[in-house]
Amino acid sequence: MLRAFGLIMALTLPAQAQDFFTLRGHGGPIMDIAVSPSGQIATASFDNAVGLWDSTTPTWFDGHEAAVNVVTFWNETIALSAGDDFQVRVWPSAQAGRVLGRHQGKVIALATSHVAQRVASASWDGSIGLWPLSADGAAPMDANPVFLRGHRQGVNDVAFTEDGKRLYSASTDGTIRVWDVASGAEVQLLASHGFGVNELILNEAEGWLAYGAVDGSTRFIDPLSGDLIRDFTLERRPILALAYDPSTRQLAVGDGDGYIMMIDTAKMQISRDFRATQQGPIWALAFSPDGQNIHAGGIEDIMYSWPVATMREHGQMAGEPRSFLQDPDTMGNGERQFKRKCSICHTLSETSARRAGPTLQNLFGRRAGTVSDYAYSETLTGSEIVWSDETINDLFDAGPDHYIPGTKMPMQRIAKQRDRSDLIDYLRTATAAEGN
Repeated sequence: MLRAFGLIMALTLPAQAQDFFTLRGHGGPIMDIAVSPSGQIATASFDNAVGLWDSTTPTWFDGHEAAVNVVTFWNETIALSAGDDFQVRVWPSAQAGRVLGRHQGKVIALATSHVAQRVASASWDGSIGLWPLSADGAAPMDANPVFLRGHRQGVNDVAFTEDGKRLYSASTDGTIRVWDVASGAEVQLLASHGFGVNELILNEAEGWLAYGAVDGSTRFIDPLSGDLIRDFTLERRPILALAYDPSTRQLAVGDGDGYIMMIDTAKMQISRDFRATQQGPIWALAFSPDGQNIHAGGIEDIMYSWPVATMREHGQMAGEPRSFLQDPDTMGNGERQFKRKCSICHTLSETSARRAGPTLQNLFGRRAGTVSDYAYSETLTGSEIVWSDETINDLFDAGPDHYIPGTKMPMQRIAKQRDRSDLIDYLRTATAAEGN
């Protein structure tokens, strides 16, 4: 994703350049990473929060009501984020976050242009939002957002040209389109890939647009004509993350099989190919300002940073959430269902910690929406649901989105009655305070 980086301030970096390090503290998978010119790191997580890291200490930006999919910087002091709650948020500070605007579906990507004084948002509602934003992070009083429509399905990524006059967009419908920012009109259907396009990187200086797609394609095309320049497609899919470093001219590619491929764009050849996870995807990538380290996130609640030159000399991501490091074959079926369906979002401890959902301790007999240290959606505030064998069974039989319309819980079902019954039996013991 094309991002504007800022937030320049005095800080202690997590490690010296070319050191391997990790950042720990989130309560869910790392969905996105942004880096300022000074090296400060911001992370977006499935736990509904943004973390701003000074050395290894995070400042938490809390306010989103669901998973945060993207974070970027607007200037030296202001961050932007968006997520599954349909919101685009502005953060002058952790205490002063506000909603810039809302889509009708989850927001997957953001791009910024100071020249155009606009933030662009890519949403699965099929639209692109253009949000006016002044240099100090305030929304101009006389400017209203504009929504660009033309994609037939969800929009996955956006990228401004350097002059802020054009905007590129990528969609699940397999197309890459070009828009006039001033008028909001579509000016070009640049490419029709045939499979969903997930990621874009625009490099006008070198004359290419790189994109990654659901079918595993990684391609460079001419940003004016759409003509193919080079194809680096391997037998790994989907492409989930792209990052570019102008100082080293390296493009990093993350995929669903857990690899990070490095492409030397000066020579247009693959320079490195590293299996970064033991299993599972790479969802987020960002370079350090000097291009010496590549930061990455996946299904774990840990951000990893590898020195590019010595990636193979350091450990891999486990590729599993911290709560699921035990071999699933050694578990009973109920515990296995809990680990797979519940443990990324919920703890069994006294507190909800930094998780996307409330603690499940003392679950049975508890009214939904009543855990004191968790911020519920309006749907569950004042709910009449009381958790029991019957209501938990109904929740996973119908799926949370049908059983509780408007809930923040992910859309998932447990189709087999035996699996639901085993999960309930496990939860009855595991959620009791004395059995935890």
